[in-house]
Amino acid sequence: MLTGSTRPRKYWSDLKIKLQKDEGFDQLSEKIGQLKLESSDGKKYATDCANTETMFRIIQSIPSKNAEPFKRWLSKVGYERIQEIEDPELAQERMKNIYEQKGYSKYWIDKRLRCIAIRQNLSDEWKERGIENEKDFAILTAEISRATFGMTPSEYKKHKSLTKSTQNLRDHMTDFELIFTMLGEKVTNEISKKEKPENFSKNEQVAKRGGNVAKNARIDTEKELGRSVISKDNFLENSDKNLIKSEDN
Repeated sequence: MLTGSTRPRKYWSDLKIKLQKDEGFDQLSEKIGQLKLESSDGKKYATDCANTETMFRIIQSIPSKNAEPFKRWLSKVGYERIQEIEDPELAQERMKNIYEQKGYSKYWIDKRLRCIAIRQNLSDEWKERGIENEKDFAILTAEISRATFGMTPSEYKKHKSLTKSTQNLRDHMTDFELIFTMLGEKVTNEISKKEKPENFSKNEQVAKRGGNVAKNARIDTEKELGRSVISKDNFLENSDKNLIKSEDN
């Protein structure tokens, strides 16, 4: 236990008061909610829960030596983030290491990182065209995906049996799926830079056109290969379903 307290409920109650009064955590009630969680006795009880950011903030406020390893880790992560701001290549190297530790092939990682770069360029281009709302970004992304693969990202996640909101669809794509995703977004970006669409409707049309280019390339590829490149395969960490492999294997 982080606090080392023999009266955890009392400690938690006092800590919440301290966070609100002494540390300016004015909106604590909005950041902590109750969910029914199963206890050691097999029954479910209303339990205080918080998101990751709030939990980190709470840990920082615990005056116990048991919390020190977590505090040091948070300091280390913060320092690394500052380093990455000063030298973005460090972020890319750390990302490579994370994917390698999860078991992805270097061949796949190279494409994944390239996919991230192309996506960032497209996002920047959309911002130049006045797209700022996250919902609008999602709609445009869905148009490219629907044109390219015949499915929106949410439909694609279901196709791959991905049920958690935290699971990134692209981390579960095969080589070919990443390639055609990149192609659709790259072409969309280039058309947008050339034509400079002035409103959301025109941006939507450009997204469809970019996706259609990728769709045609996908269809031609499938004819040559004699199979679909749209796959149900996914990459499930710590399971026997590690199905993403290099096309060279």
